[in-house]
Amino acid sequence: MSAKPPASDPVQDAPQVGAPKESSVGLPAITHALRTAQQQMGLRRTALTLLRVNQHDGFDCPGCAWPEPAKPHTAEFCENGAKAVAEEATLRRITPAFFAEHSVADLRERSGYWLGQQGRLTEPMYLAEGATHYTPIGWDAALDLIADELKALDSPDEAAFYTSGRTSNEAAFVYQLFAREFGTNNLPDCSNMCHESSSYALGDTLGVGKGSVLLEDLEKADLIIVAGQNPGTNHPRMLTALEGAKRAGTKIMTINPLPEAGLRNFHNPQTPRGLAGPGTDLTDLFLQIRLGGDQALFRILNKLLLERDGATDDTFIRDHTHGFQDFATAARATTWDQALEATGLTRDTIEAALEMILASRSIIVCWAMGLTQHKNSVPTIQEIVNFLLLRGNIGRPGAGVCPVRGHSNVQGDRTMGICERPTPQLLDALEREFGFAPPRDHGLDTVNTIRALRDGRVKVFLAVGGNFASATPDSAVTEAALARARLTVQVSTKLNRSHCVTGRRALILPTLGRTERDHRPDGGDQFVTVEDSMGMVHASRGRLAPASPQLRSETAILCALARRVLGPDSTTPWEEFAADYDRIRDRIARVIPGFDDFTTKVTRPGGFALPHPPRDSRTFPTTTGKAHFTAEPLTWPHLPEGRLLLQTLRSHDQYNTTIYGLDDRYRGIKGGRRVIFVHPDDAHRLGLPDGTYADLTSEWTDGTERTAPGFRVVHYPTAPGCAAAYYPETNVLVPLDATATTSHTPTSKSIVIRLTPTTRHTT
Repeated sequence: MSAKPPASDPVQDAPQVGAPKESSVGLPAITHALRTAQQQMGLRRTALTLLRVNQHDGFDCPGCAWPEPAKPHTAEFCENGAKAVAEEATLRRITPAFFAEHSVADLRERSGYWLGQQGRLTEPMYLAEGATHYTPIGWDAALDLIADELKALDSPDEAAFYTSGRTSNEAAFVYQLFAREFGTNNLPDCSNMCHESSSYALGDTLGVGKGSVLLEDLEKADLIIVAGQNPGTNHPRMLTALEGAKRAGTKIMTINPLPEAGLRNFHNPQTPRGLAGPGTDLTDLFLQIRLGGDQALFRILNKLLLERDGATDDTFIRDHTHGFQDFATAARATTWDQALEATGLTRDTIEAALEMILASRSIIVCWAMGLTQHKNSVPTIQEIVNFLLLRGNIGRPGAGVCPVRGHSNVQGDRTMGICERPTPQLLDALEREFGFAPPRDHGLDTVNTIRALRDGRVKVFLAVGGNFASATPDSAVTEAALARARLTVQVSTKLNRSHCVTGRRALILPTLGRTERDHRPDGGDQFVTVEDSMGMVHASRGRLAPASPQLRSETAILCALARRVLGPDSTTPWEEFAADYDRIRDRIARVIPGFDDFTTKVTRPGGFALPHPPRDSRTFPTTTGKAHFTAEPLTWPHLPEGRLLLQTLRSHDQYNTTIYGLDDRYRGIKGGRRVIFVHPDDAHRLGLPDGTYADLTSEWTDGTERTAPGFRVVHYPTAPGCAAAYYPETNVLVPLDATATTSHTPTSKSIVIRLTPTTRHTT
């Protein structure tokens, strides 16, 4: 197998389409994972690396945030996790010769897949104003350039400090500390675009903006409801946990517009039954809901529970909740006509779901971005909380809320203070510990950062990880906004589109990956920590030699920059922090609740669970000291004639904006990404035979038409009236101002579009 990247960008104008799969994982997943790993790393490196993933003495997978079991399997990784590791531990390298050969204009025309396949970045690169190519720059010169730009700003609020969920707890803590000591709360992050709706809804109703279950709770549940989530592609190791729950007697209900192979039948590659047997049927009841109809579904279920004698936990409601009467009045006013129109389900299907619920004492509801990226996302998740509160399903084993986060430490970043709306408690603790007065005004989230860049109010943009240009909505607006910045800085492991869409000047700072050793200046290796989707904090230790001797850790980069910007007047020991991460953890323990004796606890196998009062003691740190029922107005999308409601989603060869390949095995797509899945009845009504091409145009109240051209129409069993297509190709269709109420999350799962037939193919 060759470790060379593809020489040319593959043409994607004619994807092959076959039947979607009825089951997931099994031997094909092993084959695909190992083939990709060997192409990137070679055989020996593949074996040495993959056997360290998610082990107590190894490194945390740079992919999703699904938690590790107490006793990890020898191969505790999934297909997409193996791909993520392979791309980070690849033998491919990007040297200055690559940038000399490829201009920024040339790179901008390349696909995200091709860019990601070129390999690891190896030294700092600089794009001067008016230049056509990046050129090498030394670390000191690069950091001095950033410091000079930041110090020249008229206000600290003219800078924005973005981060992705790959950043460790230690790096995230020093990052927010640096930004706040500099004088701004402009700390947008990827949470703003994914689970922000969960954080708002859970914080307001339960007092904690995180999930309330642990991994072991899944096997204690009578019923697990998986809503708006595709774990077979996005969190594959979750399937193993669901299989364990099924064997323990748990029922599983899935709610989604698309039937997903992973939730139908799972072939566990770690068991004989999975490799050579029939696999495990996971879903007991599938509710194929219309996009945006989830609030109505849970509202009608709540109405039916209220009407059924003995169905509610009246003692729990009396002792632990607030606002029940207003909620009950709103629920009882819901009609069947509303529920059926909003959900697209039949009355028989909803009543079958009710009977399954009534037969279950302990219920967990899991969800992901299928629920969080709608206009009504916050009320939808609040309605789920209402549903669980009605039967006392918070604060007991096998029951609770389970938002399944995406990137590996996205929840940890928020815990460490990466947030544009810091709590007074956090700011007070920082002031006590570090002796400076943090800014109290709220900063910019991701959408408002784009607006501020567009309007010239943010002039320096610094991103630690991620792919801001591709991950954000309204691509044309975002890219034009970034171009207005005086300086854009990307701290990255690999090349992506954000390195091609720059401000007037740009820097690329190459950093260590999770798989690599992080050497202490005095010898020995550092370790970092992460928080998984269920609030477990554990250590991550890289084992590979760094891809280049010029790589620095994110923590070291940020500490060196902070010292240059803040100067000798800053009493924060930035040099000590960079030299010994234990010193950072000591300060985290004094600032962030739940991290007392941090370094000791996190070195234990499996780490430790952060406290969660609703889960641990049925206490609720809300304004009333009780869990809150809510009674938000019932809403759902209404489509004009001849239009469809589009959801953006990932292919199976993808993680977030990282494209591993051009196939989507489970949906039957091979060799292309510009496809749109449409129900056959809708396609026939719109005059779009299977295999024809269409331009996608979104419609929004601002009257601006946003078009993504040249998509192959695929007749597919999605919910009628709904369509699906991959991002980031369709992010251009998401208006910047189309955001969820309260959380400001882009509504990427409910975009009104029209399809115009075309003969054009687009690469």
